[in-house]
Amino acid sequence: MLDNHQKNIATFIHLSTFCRFFIPFGNFLGPIVLWVANKDKSEFIDANGKAIINFQISILLYVVIIGIVTIPFFIFKLLNGLDFIDFNGFTNFSIDIGKPSSLLYIGGTLGVLAIMGFIIELVLIIIASLKARDGEVYRYPLTINFLK
Repeated sequence: MLDNHQKNIATFIHLSTFCRFFIPFGNFLGPIVLWVANKDKSEFIDANGKAIINFQISILLYVVIIGIVTIPFFIFKLLNGLDFIDFNGFTNFSIDIGKPSSLLYIGGTLGVLAIMGFIIELVLIIIASLKARDGEVYRYPLTINFLK
């Protein structure tokens, strides 16, 4: 039987990811510190700690992959107008507002997706903390199980 102390610790493990707003890499450090300090107290705390750490590592992995995929778009766009033999490419610099760049569309789409992903991540963390408060282990979607 789970007591309130175990439920509270599991809830705070999930909510500790919000440390990212105050501490660099707090979304990793907060859950890891709480999980390591309390994982031996119950299997419920251990399962919740592994769930949030796996989720945060998965999110980081997805962000890195998307970043690596998008880098060539930005490099090719930046190098498109440069002349490598004669470095006078900046003498006729102008902005044409009537014809938006494909980089604008790609960057705008990725920006909207990043904001939506961030909001979904926050909602999933809140749902998981509410489930932990109720004594359930929440399984985050699209999570790779690094810690088993």
